[in-house]
Amino acid sequence: MLENWVVAPVCLPLVRRRCHVCASESFRTSGKFRVNANHKLIDVWLLALCTTCGETTKLTVMERMNVRSVRPEVLDRLHDNDPGLAAELLQDPAVRRRNRIALGWDNAWRLDTGGSDHLDREVIDVSVRFAVPIPVRPVRLIAEGCALSRAEVERLITDGKLVSAVRLSGKLSSDFTFTLKR
Repeated sequence: MLENWVVAPVCLPLVRRRCHVCASESFRTSGKFRVNANHKLIDVWLLALCTTCGETTKLTVMERMNVRSVRPEVLDRLHDNDPGLAAELLQDPAVRRRNRIALGWDNAWRLDTGGSDHLDREVIDVSVRFAVPIPVRPVRLIAEGCALSRAEVERLITDGKLVSAVRLSGKLSSDFTFTLKR
């Protein structure tokens, strides 16, 4: 029987960028936007606070865009400081590239295995789905989901008892499946 696991975010990720005040490397965003309209043009920034000194930085979302080119429902979400929109924008490669930022997902996601009834079976087929592209080491996911140590998972891979169509070393952010034989 195929088990379905889901990797889902529990909060917004840290923004990896150097603070110009204290040289810290991370900012936390609460999902608040600053919207500034000047006649027919609009500027939008996502606000983030330095985790060390509290300094505010603005991440550019829109710059000098015509107000009419922004969909009304997006404009409403910006004015309502929608954290879901903030999460979507942080996932946007164009926004990350424009602001020269990376995302830090440490302690910002959880693994939902649907229960622990799979732990006592001899063969487990698992499909891992990512709700959003969160870069995670598959070895860590398997260890957490099967209540094993990472070293034990590594041993199972080398013994050929843990197989997958994707490489299990390194980080993945896309769906994959694996089979574990005990």
